[in-house]
Amino acid sequence: LTISAMGSLVTTGIVPTVSLLSRVQVEFYVNENTFKERLKLFFIKNQRSSLRIRLFNFSLKLLTCALYVIRVALDDPEQVTGIAALVNTFLLSVLHQVTVALISFLEAMLLTYLSYKGNIWEQMFQISFILEMINTVPFIITIFWPPLRNIFIPVFLNCWLAKCALENMINDLHRAIQRTHSAMFNQVLILICTLLCLVFTGACGIQHLERAGKNLTLFNSLYFCIVTFSTVGYGDVTPHIWPSQLLVVILICVALVVLPLQFEELAYLWMERQKSGGNYSRHRAQTEKHAVLCVSSLKIDLLMDFLNEFYAHPRLQDYYVVILCPTEMDIQVRRILQIPLWSQRVIYLQGSALKDTDLMRAKMDDAEACFILSSRNEVDRTAADHQTILRAWAVKDFAPNCPLYVQILKPENKFHVKFADHVVCEEEFKYAMLALNCVCPATSTLVTLLVHTSRGQEGQLSPEQWQRTYGRCSGNEVYHIRLCDSKFFGEYDGKSFTYASFHAHKKYGVCLIGVKREDNKSILLNPGPRHIMSAPDTCYYINITKEENSSFIFKQEEKDKKGLPVTGLYDAPARLPVHSIIASMGTVAMDLQNPADPPEDCSKLTLPTENGAGSRRPSIAPVLEIADSSSILPCDLLSDQSEDETNHSDEEGSFVKGYPPNSPYIGSSPTLCHLLPQKASFCCLRLDKGCRHNSFEDAKAYGFKNKLIIVSAETAGNGLYNFIVPLRAYYRPRKELNPIVLLLDYPPDNHFLEAICCFPMVYFMGGTIDNLDNLLQCGIIYADNLVVVDKESTMSAEEDYMADAKTIVNVQTMFRLFPSLSIITELTHPSNMRFMQFRAKDCYSLALSKLEKIERDKGSNLAFMFRLPFAAGRVFSISMLDTLLYQSFVKDYMIPIARLLLGLDTTPGSGYLCAMKVTEEDLWIRTYGRLFQKLCSSSAEIPIGIYRTESHMFSSSEVRQDRDSPCSNTLESNRRESWKEKTAQRNSTTSDQSEHPLLRKKSLQWARRLSRKNTKPPSRTERISQQRLNLYRRSERQELSELVKNRMKHLGLPTVGYEDVANLTASDVMNRVNLGYLQDEMNDHQNSLSYVLINPPPDTMLELNDIVYIIRSDPLAGPDVPEDVAQGQSSGGGQTRQDFGTETRDETHL
Repeated sequence: LTISAMGSLVTTGIVPTVSLLSRVQVEFYVNENTFKERLKLFFIKNQRSSLRIRLFNFSLKLLTCALYVIRVALDDPEQVTGIAALVNTFLLSVLHQVTVALISFLEAMLLTYLSYKGNIWEQMFQISFILEMINTVPFIITIFWPPLRNIFIPVFLNCWLAKCALENMINDLHRAIQRTHSAMFNQVLILICTLLCLVFTGACGIQHLERAGKNLTLFNSLYFCIVTFSTVGYGDVTPHIWPSQLLVVILICVALVVLPLQFEELAYLWMERQKSGGNYSRHRAQTEKHAVLCVSSLKIDLLMDFLNEFYAHPRLQDYYVVILCPTEMDIQVRRILQIPLWSQRVIYLQGSALKDTDLMRAKMDDAEACFILSSRNEVDRTAADHQTILRAWAVKDFAPNCPLYVQILKPENKFHVKFADHVVCEEEFKYAMLALNCVCPATSTLVTLLVHTSRGQEGQLSPEQWQRTYGRCSGNEVYHIRLCDSKFFGEYDGKSFTYASFHAHKKYGVCLIGVKREDNKSILLNPGPRHIMSAPDTCYYINITKEENSSFIFKQEEKDKKGLPVTGLYDAPARLPVHSIIASMGTVAMDLQNPADPPEDCSKLTLPTENGAGSRRPSIAPVLEIADSSSILPCDLLSDQSEDETNHSDEEGSFVKGYPPNSPYIGSSPTLCHLLPQKASFCCLRLDKGCRHNSFEDAKAYGFKNKLIIVSAETAGNGLYNFIVPLRAYYRPRKELNPIVLLLDYPPDNHFLEAICCFPMVYFMGGTIDNLDNLLQCGIIYADNLVVVDKESTMSAEEDYMADAKTIVNVQTMFRLFPSLSIITELTHPSNMRFMQFRAKDCYSLALSKLEKIERDKGSNLAFMFRLPFAAGRVFSISMLDTLLYQSFVKDYMIPIARLLLGLDTTPGSGYLCAMKVTEEDLWIRTYGRLFQKLCSSSAEIPIGIYRTESHMFSSSEVRQDRDSPCSNTLESNRRESWKEKTAQRNSTTSDQSEHPLLRKKSLQWARRLSRKNTKPPSRTERISQQRLNLYRRSERQELSELVKNRMKHLGLPTVGYEDVANLTASDVMNRVNLGYLQDEMNDHQNSLSYVLINPPPDTMLELNDIVYIIRSDPLAGPDVPEDVAQGQSSGGGQTRQDFGTETRDETHL
């Protein structure tokens, strides 16, 4: 009935019959209420009760075997006589064995009845049932028929029933506790039980049968069986009658059939366990610390980079590394993990991070950290990111408290894993680093060396001075310490940041680059002199090692304690390092707190001249303890604004400063940039095609004042946005902005064009770098830098290291066609950088190759650092930055500092990385320590390193002749003296550096010695061949030049901008060498070395064309500068400059 119908019946007074019916109770599982089902539930189905039954059965079988052994040991037919023997036999056999047999028989019949499934013969012919009947029925019959009491019953066969009961008991145990042991454990247990049963059966059977022969004891029978099954066969104990011998034959046959099958199963499980890796033990997880590495595929390079960087830190030596990878371990990885250095600390588990069982095997909930790395070799990088995101979600769901370190490839996928503790987006860092390489040379090398762990021991045994210096400075890393706990910075409490940075560098050789307030989570790089240091501040500094691993000797303090007279500042050499004392000589103003007081000894400020007459040396203002607005130059932002106002009528039009209105992806950090007043149309962004707004079709028609920056990429990904932002940041002077041309294989979508149309002088065109016409159209002859980005389609190849083949060959072709172009290349594999600008007959490169092998054999993490392309910043691989994520486990501040240095993040009050060039007018500063003071006192800038270029001019024939010449040593010493004179002259005068190339005979001899070249003087035939080779090379250069000119004429481009390579003079070559270009193909006897010196000692001499990396304070952080000061700065002279004297140089050439 429906509810409405029942309601109507009730209102009419009629009671429905349905309401008179009682409710029906439905019982479920009625079949289990029967007696049989209840017994089956108790004996078989229920895990706990079944486990108790199995345990009872196992104990019963063991008891029968023990009773048999006791009976055999007490039963001696030669000594047992009379009533005592009868009583003993009756008690053992009747009271015990019969009782046990009766219980076993009843249990066996009950289990057979409960497990009956319709076929009685199948139950009766089971081996376990037959053995049960053999061992129990005769004992029961003897109760009713006494003559059968003397019959022999093989009770020892119950050991096989005990084995079956043990296997069933283990299965029930796993079901009861809901946990499983490994299959390996079960198989080993079965194998051991099988061996024990064979030995026990043989020993008991032989002992009983030999009663009719030699009457062996049970121990002798056991000894015989063990000797026989172990295939030793001494022969001292043997069976003598044929029944026992037949039993031995049967047992051996059974062993030959059963044992190999079990060993095969065990070997198979062992191999499968080796593939899957087994489990990380729970006990080890609770007592030891471990980190988990989750990857989709494990390559040998990735593994070694992780292990070398992870275990480079002393406090991680006791950690275990658990690798969780879904693929099977390859041969190379297996070979590495078998090395004792790693086999005891690295555990490989084959499994997926998406399965809780595999995460449980890795004990993820007990892990100290979980590193999730993306597979960058995948063709579809977006799909690789999706896998990484799912892994991160799975780990976070399983172990919420485990710290996550995630590597992501595409920036648009970064916000999916923002919950992770540390995230490194590969394309963000890659493009930002490549962009800074164009304005700050070798930024990629600088950052790579900073994020690698090294002790600065690389290259220290090399006879090359530059390699020793470069290797020692590469050991500098970023460390942190609280100001109140520091001896480096503790004395600067209440002083300005700039004062603390300069004096800490002068006194201890450490470079203070940043600070973090206790109440602020943001790290500030060079907050400027207005930041006053306080005790709770956290200081971030660059040094060869952290302060906790340093020892300090203060002899000045010891003299004060002993009451000895205090000497002058430089009379206590132990108070300051030697390099600090050398750097401070002649700069007494460095230690004066009051610049108004003149120094006592003015002779220290004199500069020696050629004629011996003394003159006033330009002094350097001291770094003040507290910031003084009159001593700090006006910020660049104001001068740039005035520049914008005065140059409002420039061809490029006026720019405005603001935040980009459109970001291509979620999570990009807002950066104040130079922007167009109005967005450019999409058609105007196309470089090679005109539109209704302009008719320009090539780079020459635009008439750019600055050199171009060309970026060659496959697609316009969102990461390319991070290449443009650092080059258009507000702190870049507008007159120094370089036009950016994107050379793309595939046209960009409108979403990307919408993001870049607000930036000035950013263009794109379709084309590839292997097409000469495309290169000429995009204006390569007007470019200073060409950035070649690794293409996604070439990242995977059949042979791993062949992924860079096309890029390397194309770059080599461009290097031959355009030698003056600075080409910055990204490679997939760092080991392929040795092929960049490759020359087969370059002896110096061959020597560096052998040096790399030596450093790799020593276990260096930076064996590739001496490769000339890497040292010069011309090649870069994103895999080098994997260590940034690994270091974050120990240094959680490394990722924020790297992002601030690269301009990915802009924290208010934090400085930015830029570079300045040392010119002839700046050589009066002489040393890096004096430059540090000059920058701190004048513009509050913090230098962190030097990019140095040294030239080598040599001839192969001259080297060979000099070796065999009797006066070679004299000539070499004369050359060295001549070089010293030229260096002194360069430091004291303004001579032309291009006329004095750097000679390094020692370098050449070392290179020739390592390359094992023939030292015999060349014959006449060899000289003629060399001349022919020179003619061939010159014709090749002319041929390349004609090829480029012909293509330019065919495209209708003017050939005026293209410089003929064959017509370059020696002066042009030297000028380009000083700019840091490698002119290997321009001059057969010319080579240049460019390398980075991170935090060099204060006594390091400055050289011409050195590029100094500096961290400039944020122009927006300080208070407004008075208008009169700004006008004085813009007009070129003011009160600030006059305070330091007319001879003081307040600014260096930028």
